Amino acid sequence: MTEGHEKTPLTILLAAPRGFCAGVDRAIQIVDAALDKFGPPVYVRHEIVHNRFVVESLEAKGAVFVDELDEIPTDKPVVFSAHGVPKSVPAAAEAREMVFVDATCPLVSKVHVEAERHFNNGLHILLIGHEGHPEVIGTMGQLPDGSMSLIETVADAEAYTPSSDQQLAFVTQTTLSVDDTADIVTVLKQRFPNIVEPRKDDICYATTNRQQAVKAIADESDIMLVIGAPNSSNSMRLVEVGERHGADDSMLVQRGNEIEWDRLLPALNAITDRVPVVGITAGASAPEVLVEEVIDAFRDRFDVTVREEAIGKENVQFKLPRILTAEA
Repeated sequence: MTEGHEKTPLTILLAAPRGFCAGVDRAIQIVDAALDKFGPPVYVRHEIVHNRFVVESLEAKGAVFVDELDEIPTDKPVVFSAHGVPKSVPAAAEAREMVFVDATCPLVSKVHVEAERHFNNGLHILLIGHEGHPEVIGTMGQLPDGSMSLIETVADAEAYTPSSDQQLAFVTQTTLSVDDTADIVTVLKQRFPNIVEPRKDDICYATTNRQQAVKAIADESDIMLVIGAPNSSNSMRLVEVGERHGADDSMLVQRGNEIEWDRLLPALNAITDRVPVVGITAGASAPEVLVEEVIDAFRDRFDVTVREEAIGKENVQFKLPRILTAEA
């Protein structure tokens, strides 16, 4: 970019918290611990978390990622992803007498327990979430067909018509937009004043914190970069939050070598009256090494000053399943 000239100054504003949450960290530790305990290969049903860098790193250690159980030899262990699975999946593994380890995030399991409690109390459950997302598939798969109705938008909430004798409760996917979900919940509570809501917000602490951290830097950022995967719900919600809260442009990037410079550079170079600012965060499945990789890519082109804007700290930790910690 500079071709012998001094590099243009650029400020990178880092959101914090960012990157790995406790559920993702636990899921990766589970695969590592299973490899140590059982030896490779260890099979994993679906991506353990939504990040190719993480998946490829685990593949290099001996993890094998598959779509379904019937792709796995019955004498090999299998790990279920952090997003959760329908009850039919561990039931099928038990029927095949397979060793399995459930890496479902405990905060997703909390939603499963809530839904089952509502079902046992005779309530019909409205699940606020995105159709086809693994977490939604796993949550709906905890109960018999017809026990839940999916609500994706405010329009869905406005249009939903219960049967005359239905008593309602709602639960939510853990990785949704806090603001969008609040709008949906407002409609549901206005339409159904007696609807039973979660005792504690189902959107997980990490999703909430990362969205709040982006809000804190978006209006100071000319461009917001979210490091994450396109199939990561929490990462895509961060892109939306950046767009809504002041950044002129907000985009997803997976790796430092995938930055859309043709899109970024004209916008940054057009700022001549001050130092341009790029806000950076990372979705809950993206490791910090990818943040450093993206910063280094900017350092190749700009004279970079990095400043972190922290809204708080996280110290949540989850234990590993007993199958991996108990003595053989």
